[in-house]
Amino acid sequence: MTALDSINNLKERMSRSIIGQEQVVERLLMGLLANGNLLVEGLPGLAKTRAIKALADNLEADFSRIQFTPDLLPADITGAEIYLGEDAANRFEFQPGPIFANLVLADEINRAPAKVQSALLEAMEERQVTVAGATHKMADLFMVMATQNPIEQEGTYPLPEAQMDRFLMHINITYPDDASEQAIIRLVRQERGDEAKQAQQPIPQQAVFDARSEIQSIEVADAMEKYIVALVAATRRPAEFSEELARWIQVGGSPRASLALDQVSRTHAWMYEQRAVSPDDIRAVVHDCLRHRLILSYEANADGISADQVIDEIVKLVAVA
Repeated sequence: MTALDSINNLKERMSRSIIGQEQVVERLLMGLLANGNLLVEGLPGLAKTRAIKALADNLEADFSRIQFTPDLLPADITGAEIYLGEDAANRFEFQPGPIFANLVLADEINRAPAKVQSALLEAMEERQVTVAGATHKMADLFMVMATQNPIEQEGTYPLPEAQMDRFLMHINITYPDDASEQAIIRLVRQERGDEAKQAQQPIPQQAVFDARSEIQSIEVADAMEKYIVALVAATRRPAEFSEELARWIQVGGSPRASLALDQVSRTHAWMYEQRAVSPDDIRAVVHDCLRHRLILSYEANADGISADQVIDEIVKLVAVA
């Protein structure tokens, strides 16, 4: 079985338990294959937690869930040095926290203050944690999926821009359609009544590493590189493209935006059995890679203009080289 066959098998398994959210399943797999971290935003009950649990259940991986609350401490995430006593050869031993897993769900990340949120920064970017002067490496397969609720803002702490930029993609989850919701009712009813459900053999981690290796060989033509750079440049120099963009955008994307577009578009091309990135691959993922990296102006917010609408306008105005 090829790496693509294994990933498609994983996608098909996840889709059985995540009904009506095909895009979320695909984006979750793309984030894993692109070796990045995901920020997922959606109302309660839209299968954010269920999605990553379905991934962990079907992949040979350790899963950890961290419920972010206002009283959480950084050591509750990273772990801490534990005192063993006077008679111990080494008086202190590092007790790993829940961040030391392959797949980490940071649930309602904006419920905790900035000090706790920043405890994730080193793990997400450097793939290591430093506690009491000692560095502890993360596993080779490591991904953080953070969730946040877009409507309950009382008692929350907005994520700092530096941390937002470290998420490879920002995924928005919307309501399923009526037919999918009916299928969800039947699925949950069946799961509650099927106590003897047989677990399938999980997909090995090696399939992910093999897929990543193949994704690196996907070709990106010079014209596609220029298109990626032009899309990001439009967020930084919007006045060169239109007066409306200049009025809407306060701060554009960093070089991480270009890197994310390159990596995720290659992943998208690989998943659809293409040997090279096309403009359609870039346009398919541009919203997920840019929507959290734009800071909109007061005028845009006052007019009710969303980041997605701004990106739509950018895609219209920027031509392929």
